[in-house]
Amino acid sequence: MANNAYIKLVPSSIKQTISVDEVKELFHYYKEITSKTGDQVNWEYENMSFPYELKEKNEAKGKWFYLSAVQDRYFAIIVGVDSEMIRLENGEEKEQTYLQITLPEESTFADKCKANEFSKFLAKKLQGELHLFNGRIMYYNPRK
Repeated sequence: MANNAYIKLVPSSIKQTISVDEVKELFHYYKEITSKTGDQVNWEYENMSFPYELKEKNEAKGKWFYLSAVQDRYFAIIVGVDSEMIRLENGEEKEQTYLQITLPEESTFADKCKANEFSKFLAKKLQGELHLFNGRIMYYNPRK
């Protein structure tokens, strides 16, 4: 059975909506900063920190993409963007965007570790509310 984590873009997040292309840009930024870390310590850290290739199927354009493993300890991670209707404290309904990080059944423990790392990075960058694979919630958004 697939495992899911969610990053919800709450009212105090940096953005209220995000596109798949913007999420891809965040992954490219992640690769860039980890490669700079590798340069500083004189080690090819980029290959270890991001052992995936970004791939997108035609039917998934604008909805989701997946990270396909380039190393044998990993399999894949699926990343998608969607929205849901939520009820605010004052009773009105509002559309809320969220990112879904999915581990397919074939995913390895190494994929789960990387998915946790990526979801924390994305939640911190977007100041979102991270619902982890184990059901716990981490708040990266400014709270009252």
